[in-house]
Amino acid sequence: MAITALHSAATGLSALSRELDIISNNLANVNTTGFKTSRANFEDLLYQEVQQPGLETADGSQEPAGLYVGLGTRISNTQLDFTQGSPVSTGNQLDLMIDGQGFFRVSIPDAKGGTGYTRAGNFLRNVDGQMVLGNGTGSLLDPPITIDPQFTDVNIDQFGRVSGRNPDGTFTEIGQLEMALFVNPTGLSPIGGNLYVATEASGPEITGIANEGSFGRILQGQLESSNVDPVKELVSLIKTQRAFEMNSQSIQAADQALQVIGNLRRF
Repeated sequence: MAITALHSAATGLSALSRELDIISNNLANVNTTGFKTSRANFEDLLYQEVQQPGLETADGSQEPAGLYVGLGTRISNTQLDFTQGSPVSTGNQLDLMIDGQGFFRVSIPDAKGGTGYTRAGNFLRNVDGQMVLGNGTGSLLDPPITIDPQFTDVNIDQFGRVSGRNPDGTFTEIGQLEMALFVNPTGLSPIGGNLYVATEASGPEITGIANEGSFGRILQGQLESSNVDPVKELVSLIKTQRAFEMNSQSIQAADQALQVIGNLRRF
């Protein structure tokens, strides 16, 4: 009946509207440092079984296929794409990029476990000389690293060792950046501010040192740009708009069918 078509098309409109939200967020963050794009995954809903496959017909043969009517679609989840973004050279000593896998660890007291994870390496020094992430909350690097104002220069090598240049030209090691990996990074929960927190789906963090094992190396004076591909997102936006229009036309067609049925007269 047309009623089923109405409900199926309605689920399509709802799911596609949500996908538009996701694509719009991707495009809005095309210039956000370390941003990772999200993709909507669709799945079909339950099916109304009108006729089972394999039923015996009047002549003794079997039906080769059944008759099923689908009840629509929905978005099952959003999947993060951790493909690495392009490097952007800044020359800033505290701008860092992870070339490969891994996340920087920062302290966020309100998060589960008190630790957040980020691919954005735009670090600054706060009033106490501590390295903090350049986001709205100024999340403190974990473990903390304090840079004394007496240092004339700061050097961070590919292993994440932080050293300060003394006025006499010698270097003093200040600290060591610690990185994190996850078995399922897609399971991380984004909380805004270029930060993620661990969940049951992501698994516990695996900590280590940059450029060792599966951890990427640290590049000083560079930032990882957003991995959003504007052309790809715009194509997806157009496809979603057209699919939305087609679902609205399905509703109109079902409505017209119901009008015909409602206008039937017995002579």
